[in-house]
Amino acid sequence: MGVIGEIIFIGNARDYHAIDWYRTVKKICSSRYVIFATDLIDSEGHLKIVRDDDNIIHLYNVDWLLFKKQTKMGNSWRNLIKFLVSPLQTSKIKSLKKKYPDSIFHAHTMYYMFLCWIARINFIGTPQGSEVLVRPDKSLIYRYFACKSLNAAKYIIVDSKSLQNRIRDLCGKEAIVIQNGIDVFTILKKKNNNRNERANITSFRGMYPLYRIEEVLEGRKRSKLKPRLTFIYPYWEEAYKKTILTKFREGDKDLGRISKEKMFELLFTTVLAISIPKSDSSPRSVYEAIFCGCCVAVTYNPWIESMPSCMRSRLFIVDLGDERWFDKGIEFAHIITKKSYIPSQQALDLFDQERTMKRVTEMFYNV
Repeated sequence: MGVIGEIIFIGNARDYHAIDWYRTVKKICSSRYVIFATDLIDSEGHLKIVRDDDNIIHLYNVDWLLFKKQTKMGNSWRNLIKFLVSPLQTSKIKSLKKKYPDSIFHAHTMYYMFLCWIARINFIGTPQGSEVLVRPDKSLIYRYFACKSLNAAKYIIVDSKSLQNRIRDLCGKEAIVIQNGIDVFTILKKKNNNRNERANITSFRGMYPLYRIEEVLEGRKRSKLKPRLTFIYPYWEEAYKKTILTKFREGDKDLGRISKEKMFELLFTTVLAISIPKSDSSPRSVYEAIFCGCCVAVTYNPWIESMPSCMRSRLFIVDLGDERWFDKGIEFAHIITKKSYIPSQQALDLFDQERTMKRVTEMFYNV
């Protein structure tokens, strides 16, 4: 017997991934009332991605209490503020449960899983990669509350085997792996309208030490080709960004956080996209770059093994110990991008977000 209740996402409305998940489910489950409950929309320099047609409910919005830019101090301040207002947010979640008693709650990221645990409601949880792979080893207090939140979830959905294994090791909970989907429809539509030459070399991950942007610039410094670079990033840390900007060369572009459509347009003119973080779970942005036809320079991570061959063939595996990795990546990229990327049926089944979300709705929202 199918559930007729609402689907309520609890998450950060500045997060592209969470909002994409919400909008795709809203499209697929058109007969259901789908809500996004949040405490963050457009603070700390983030581009506002919430639209007028989104069904937004506020869990005591804290945007007005936060810094104007993303800094280390600002991150600590945000964490303190969210901790202080968590009782108010928990109370709001309890009220939502009373108002929508047959609803299904899905918390995106560990903080919102923590709120749902404190609220003592049934929920599905989706933690981020670093919340499971990195942070539990840095703080015993964080590890304790992460394990409590993970164990409280009725189901945990993750995007990689590495996350599944780590969660099992942390708390004994068995997570379910469902691959991150991307907006294949929009990408293929733009592809059909694109006739531009590929010339850009683009760094497209966060402007944080985790993503080793300094190593990208160091690789270019040792390069004989010394090409101009374009930088886009959804998140940044202000002090780290200032350090990076001092190492720019003439012609480098700092585009910052741009819309998804602008990102796709840039990737369709990119020959080599660079993503070399210290750790990674299942990088959605890498999959988007491949579908946009780029070659992507990546450091080795286990998620590579689960990729269809048509996608894996467009990866250049970086050895940071090789002083020529940057030039080798460019040479490989110019060869591989001469061929237009045509996704296989396996790639579409795994990465088309409408197909992946249909599996999620069948497994978790309609039972």
